[in-house]
Amino acid sequence: MAQKKNFQFSIRQYTPSDEHAVISLFRNGILEHVYPAFFRAMSHPDHLGIALSISMAGYVLGGSSYFQALLFGSAWAGFIYYCCYEIYEGYMLRRLSTDMADIQANYLDNPDNGFWVAEAEVSGQSKVVGMVAVMGKRGEGATKGERGDGWNGGVMGGAPEIAQDAGDGRYGELSHMVVSFACRRNGLGSQLTQKALDFCKESGYTRLVLDTSSPQTAVMSLCHKLGFVQTASHRNTHANRWFSKLARINVMRMEKFI
Repeated sequence: MAQKKNFQFSIRQYTPSDEHAVISLFRNGILEHVYPAFFRAMSHPDHLGIALSISMAGYVLGGSSYFQALLFGSAWAGFIYYCCYEIYEGYMLRRLSTDMADIQANYLDNPDNGFWVAEAEVSGQSKVVGMVAVMGKRGEGATKGERGDGWNGGVMGGAPEIAQDAGDGRYGELSHMVVSFACRRNGLGSQLTQKALDFCKESGYTRLVLDTSSPQTAVMSLCHKLGFVQTASHRNTHANRWFSKLARINVMRMEKFI
């Protein structure tokens, strides 16, 4: 059995020199959910039934050809994979062209927002192995069905505001929480989330919310462990609604009052 590596992490504010590492980490962190989403979708009884029916149709139309049956079934599986990929890639490209296009201006120059990276020594070199961001939001004035982009390494969603905040209604929206694969299961996810919670408390926010997708089971487990509760679930993503339906991706809103 491989010995578990113990890393010492240092969490600090993002600097412009981190841009390349952060963008790479973000891309990998988003696209890694495509395969889990695909396998999750294909394991559903509806998709299994459709794949079997299409394969049988190929077998009959091909004159009892097993190759034709395999080809037809593979075409259906390929289409489901495309739906999953389109959802995650579309989200990634949208964020890279909006708030992550200029992290300095959108996060660091705005006192309501924050962006942090985690460093660790890997193979004798200090590397960025994790990241997390918080964007300040104002509860009042939010319209029903407003689309939230704080899809923590997952899907954006159109969850309405589900609670009235005390005071001025300000809250924090957590996003872009990614941990390098090599550094997982070392408590870094908990440390990054705690950093976000501390920032919200210092900023006077009443709660921290995040939207995550159903294939992200590790995020869900971490949220429950840290006291978050699920307050909404829906399938509204930025992608074509049929893609979301076929991919069977649910978007969950998790929330913790501070």
